[in-house]
Amino acid sequence: PQKTSFHRSQTLGYKNGFAFSRLPTVGIGGERLYVNRLSQAELDELSNKRPTLTYGQAKQPPPSGFIPAHVAFDKKILKFDAYFQEDVPLSAEEHYRIRQVGIYYYLEDDSMSVIEPVVQNSGLPQGKLIRRHRVPKNDRGDHYHWKDLNRGMNITMYGRTYRIVDCDPFTQVFLESQGIELNPPEKMIFDPYTELRRMPMRKYITPSDFDQLKQFLTYDKQVLRFYAMWDDTDSIFGENRPYIIHYYLADDTVEVREVYKQNDGRDPFPVLIKRQRLPKTFVDKKKTFPSCVLEISDQEVLEWYTAKDFAVGKSTTLLGRTFFIYDCDEFTRNFYRDKFGITDLQPVEIKKKPPEEIPQVIPPYNGFGILEDSLQNCLSLLPKPPRKDVIKMLENDRKMLRYQVALESPNPEDSKRRFVLSYFLSDDMISIYEPPVRNSGIIGGKYLGKTRVAKPGSTTENATYYEPSDLTIGSAIEVFGRRFVITDADEYVLNYMESNAESFPAATLQSLRDHFCPRQVVKETANSDIRTLGTSKQELDELIVQVQEELKLHKYLNNKNVQEAFLQCDKDGSGILDKAKFLALCNSLSVPTNAILLNKLIDLCSCGEDKINYHDFLRAFP
Repeated sequence: PQKTSFHRSQTLGYKNGFAFSRLPTVGIGGERLYVNRLSQAELDELSNKRPTLTYGQAKQPPPSGFIPAHVAFDKKILKFDAYFQEDVPLSAEEHYRIRQVGIYYYLEDDSMSVIEPVVQNSGLPQGKLIRRHRVPKNDRGDHYHWKDLNRGMNITMYGRTYRIVDCDPFTQVFLESQGIELNPPEKMIFDPYTELRRMPMRKYITPSDFDQLKQFLTYDKQVLRFYAMWDDTDSIFGENRPYIIHYYLADDTVEVREVYKQNDGRDPFPVLIKRQRLPKTFVDKKKTFPSCVLEISDQEVLEWYTAKDFAVGKSTTLLGRTFFIYDCDEFTRNFYRDKFGITDLQPVEIKKKPPEEIPQVIPPYNGFGILEDSLQNCLSLLPKPPRKDVIKMLENDRKMLRYQVALESPNPEDSKRRFVLSYFLSDDMISIYEPPVRNSGIIGGKYLGKTRVAKPGSTTENATYYEPSDLTIGSAIEVFGRRFVITDADEYVLNYMESNAESFPAATLQSLRDHFCPRQVVKETANSDIRTLGTSKQELDELIVQVQEELKLHKYLNNKNVQEAFLQCDKDGSGILDKAKFLALCNSLSVPTNAILLNKLIDLCSCGEDKINYHDFLRAFP
């Protein structure tokens, strides 16, 4: 009752990395052990020792090395040839089936497996019938051992009985070395149905004058080709249609194929008459018999079509259609020359009626899009964009000529409207823009998008467009029913035409020179007056600063309106205004021109007696 622990003391341990065992020091519950501390093996060794006085103790031989079973019997397999019988209940040709298998016994772990050789197209699940494992022998838990296997015996595994008939030489040597007497080998039994299938079938050969096999072997892949025409012009919407007739020499069959042409308006059906034997002459039969459901056989046909029935230059009726043969290929000509001695197979010329030429009528231009681009829709189902002059586009990229034009209109509201016409040199297109004018009642902006403008009287067949040579000062151009008069142009127009004078007529260049000559004289005069004035730029800047300080007292002035009024009044953009017009504009804008500083500024901006350069004057109105 005083014991508190009942565990056994530890007897296993490690020393210097090696496992060793030691004798227990105490018993269960910590009691002291009074037994001999020697092990049983040591006691047995001492009991067998006898004192030897003369020669000492005899040396025992070393024990033989231990080899485990999985090493001794590695890759050592016993093979037995066997078969089993399987019933076939639902077959009229066989009642049972013999299936040959191989039984393998693995000595290393006493496992077994059953494998049936795979036969192609057998329709049976073959291969490994029983996987490798220890096969049970009976219900008591025993397993099959190699001592239970022998030739000429039955062995039952999982309800199926196998008959062992023989084994391989290794198995025979191994069993005899273990003292087992082997039974004599038996003959392997084969499946009767399989052997019946391997027997050649009995053939009944009927004597015949014509050997079809010889014909097939001689003329295989040899085909006669004829080119024929079917005349169907008698029917409504009929026409002459070409066909190709193939005659196969191997089995005397005929095939008629259609000749497909692009854009002929017909579905591409390749075969008109499939490959078959065609009857030439029928046996007389009753008229009441429905011929449409009759399966034609040799009893209903007296004569079939042969190679003699086809000839160039003759007509042949095939299944109710008459085909005229007008040509054949070179192989067909050689075959008729060698087989029948026919050499006159010259092609017959077929006169084809030329198709009626339908003139292409171009519809009138409806005004939408560019003329060349819209014309592509009439020439092709999938229109392509017209080709562009890439060299011209690269040379004249971002180059344009700008003109000021006025609108000719009976409405008095349109008389004061001014437009900017831009001519793009890269693609000869024109765009028109109207600068917005305050309180005019007309919304400015883009008037005409970028497009090519045709001249009046041009047609779709011979379209002519406006060119830079047609844009002269004072000339009128018609743009989609509206007439515009050119009133002014940029100086770049004159400079560009003078640098390319060989490309423009002299009249166009002279009109621009006459227009720009007075303006250049005014500019030169203004520049000379400014130089003779003798006022330095520093003095002018100081005066402008003083004027700005004085104008700050007049808070009613709007500098933006003053700037816009002067720019709108200068229509030609020269920067020069008449003095009377300048003073009238200042009075309308309530600019105090009677002030001393403003009068002095006006005098400094004067160009001559009656001209004023308003650009310097507007510097006082930032």
